[in-house]
Amino acid sequence: MRSEVGTTINLSDYAPPSYLVPSVALTFRLHPNRTIVKAVLDVRRHPDTAPGDELVFDGDGIELVSLRLNGAPVDDVEITPDQLRIAGVPHEPFTLEIETAIDPEANLALSGLYRSNGVYCTQCEAEGFRRITYFPDRPDVLSVYTVRIEAPKADAPVLLSNGNPGAAGDLPDGWHFAEWHDPWPKPSYLFALVGGDIVGAFDRFTTMGGRDVKLGVYVERGKESRTGWAIDSLKRSMKWDEDVFGREYDLDVFNIVAVSDFNMGAMENKGLNVFNDKYVLADPTTATDTDYANIETIIAHEYFHNWTGNRITCRDWFQLCLKEGLTVYRDHEFSADMRSRPVRRIAEVRLLKSAQFPEDGGPLAHPVRPTAYREINNFYTATVYEKGSEVVRMLRIVVGDDAFRAGMDLYFDRHDGDAATIEDFLACFEEASNRPLTQFALWYHQAGTPQVTVETDYDTAKGRLTLTMHQSVPATPDQTDKEPMHIPIAFALFRPDGSHFPIADQSDLVKNGVIHLTKRRDTIIFDGIEEQPVVSLLRGFSAPVTLDIDQPETDRIFLARHEDDLYTRWQALDRLATDTILASYRQSNGETLPASATSLIGLYGEIAGDETLDAAWRALALTLPGETTLGREAGLNVDPDAIHVARETFLAAIAERHATAFADLYDSLLSDESYRPDAPSAGRRALELVLLDYLTVSEADGGRARALFDRADNMTEEAGALEVLMLRQPESGETATARAAFENRHGDNPLVMDKLLGMIARIPGPDAPGRVLQAMTHPNYIETNPNRVRALVASFAGANPSGFHRPDGSGYRLLADVIGRVASQNPQLGARLATHFRSWKGLDAARRDAAHKTLSDLRNMRDLPLDVRDIIDRTLS
Repeated sequence: MRSEVGTTINLSDYAPPSYLVPSVALTFRLHPNRTIVKAVLDVRRHPDTAPGDELVFDGDGIELVSLRLNGAPVDDVEITPDQLRIAGVPHEPFTLEIETAIDPEANLALSGLYRSNGVYCTQCEAEGFRRITYFPDRPDVLSVYTVRIEAPKADAPVLLSNGNPGAAGDLPDGWHFAEWHDPWPKPSYLFALVGGDIVGAFDRFTTMGGRDVKLGVYVERGKESRTGWAIDSLKRSMKWDEDVFGREYDLDVFNIVAVSDFNMGAMENKGLNVFNDKYVLADPTTATDTDYANIETIIAHEYFHNWTGNRITCRDWFQLCLKEGLTVYRDHEFSADMRSRPVRRIAEVRLLKSAQFPEDGGPLAHPVRPTAYREINNFYTATVYEKGSEVVRMLRIVVGDDAFRAGMDLYFDRHDGDAATIEDFLACFEEASNRPLTQFALWYHQAGTPQVTVETDYDTAKGRLTLTMHQSVPATPDQTDKEPMHIPIAFALFRPDGSHFPIADQSDLVKNGVIHLTKRRDTIIFDGIEEQPVVSLLRGFSAPVTLDIDQPETDRIFLARHEDDLYTRWQALDRLATDTILASYRQSNGETLPASATSLIGLYGEIAGDETLDAAWRALALTLPGETTLGREAGLNVDPDAIHVARETFLAAIAERHATAFADLYDSLLSDESYRPDAPSAGRRALELVLLDYLTVSEADGGRARALFDRADNMTEEAGALEVLMLRQPESGETATARAAFENRHGDNPLVMDKLLGMIARIPGPDAPGRVLQAMTHPNYIETNPNRVRALVASFAGANPSGFHRPDGSGYRLLADVIGRVASQNPQLGARLATHFRSWKGLDAARRDAAHKTLSDLRNMRDLPLDVRDIIDRTLS
């Protein structure tokens, strides 16, 4: 654990490595407390650098057993906690043999080689390989790996690593070995090893080039029956990447291993993906529709990394978005093709607005490509992933579909086997589209969410519509004076009957239904508009910006009824709901609704009953904006309790107005058909559960929710009904009985019990901190397991604003106490928890004071890990 202040690493200081390691041979002799690692490295000087005679390799908390250079012991060596220094190394290529000892059982940081539930596992991104052996642990050192793993056969009958399998066999004294070779050069962060008593489920896939690939999904014994959906998702991902991007898999095997202790969702190690078992295991009685969709997406994401991350990796960690943002875009497109494109787009934007927009607007703001960091693990953020994906989506809009595909093909061809940069990536699209992208590149370099303000003017006599657009990019801690961005704004102009006005292109300013805003202020004129149009802007959420347009409510309601782009139709309704709730919040602390809410409340009934609309879309349309998003929209001096009241007041008004219609629709959706995870079935259940929530608001006894809980034969309805009971009637006898039944059925399944912990964490109100503290005594809550902590504590801090932001600071103290305990063992987990303080400056005075005191106390803790200190320092800045 590093507890020092930390050195700032700057992009401007990048220099190529002094030494390269073209090949690595590793031998592991696995032992729970003293694993011996022998590394034989082929080392040579970088041809483009002129290093001296000193070699410096990275290390972190490992014991050096022996060191030999070209077979001879090394005398002139210096070992520090984070480095190995050897003076006087040869100028010609040489062999370095390094033997180290590590303690996997004691590695609760879950970085490097660790042992979880008897299974040896590695996690080397970003800087975990240096916890295994001394090495130039940076992305631009690419090596071919040959690995031999030795272990007692009874303890670890399965031994896996990257690449293709080689020799395997028995050794004396009940041990055995397995050898693996990966022919594709890769950086150390993609190294993987797994060993343990795990079992596999297998299938095969034939690539478009005729390669027969053996697929394996390995899980802890007894869980193998829940791997079918993961295998199916993997095969569909492989086929999709061939069809859409022309990318073929390149090894003889592709293995996935699911483990129960993992800091991330999953890791794309070449040929051996390691997953949090939450994103692999599924069957109808233990996984919800959301779980099935997440598994499908994350399996695809990690597989797609084979090309966007592995075959082409990033030159340095500042280029992290080059693999993550690009791959998120690819998995978004995959999910849109597998399911409903507008429904998936809504889900993507909701995540962006709830997670990334607050990041952009707070002290943790940073560009999609940062320019400096103290701890790279703290930059695995929504900005890098989600906003990074939006930048790729915009790039496609700017250059067009054909040039985008040509640019991707050129990128794959030109940089296969490279450690690349954002500049390398954009250069391919400049060449493919024959247009400069210098201004567009600002999306990678400038932090903050741009705001676009639009003024409209319609001249009836001339049949002319004038749009005057202004853009501004807010100042952030590291950037104040920012240049105007290239913002693509997809648009349409509607006639009163719902048809479109035809729009002619206007050179590069208006093209293919997109306004390309490139100046701080620009004016767009449309002639031949013979009647007052309804303007629809930012269709499909074509750019990650906030939009302020002088548009009457009648126009917004028109769009919520008639927009034929279903994302934008949802956007209009969501904006109406947001404005209504915030008006209630500002006028009466949320206790009464503005008079204008009447027509909007009626619109919810129309949408719910419109059978021409996808059920999943209707479910999202009926789901009101979240309290976190509402708080961000409210501005400064936010009172989360009043935000909660305002949202509940509006929800109750909708429920009361449409009680009979919602009940009839709910009853019609109940089905006795066997569970299927397909999109239409999932959409039906989503609508059913949203309606159940509305109906339970006005019920005294939660009868419908309890009835659904009792009849449910799948986890989606069972957990959904229980959540409605727990959030709407947490103290009722019906809820207590249902909860007890749920625990009795699923108490031996930690992933299912995580759902219960999450429900407890999200119950709003002043009693929330006490409930969470009580839940920490639950047998399922184990603070060394990241899934348990995320389910309870992160859900409380991130998804329960009125419960977490208590004026007395009790929610903040609870979170700080957990951070203090977990950070000493798992700094990455502690740092991620600390990000939940990011919006404290926007709260009212009492909450700001309480949060500031808690953050200051945290910063003063002794031996606070660098990961956590970095977040706290930036949050307080």
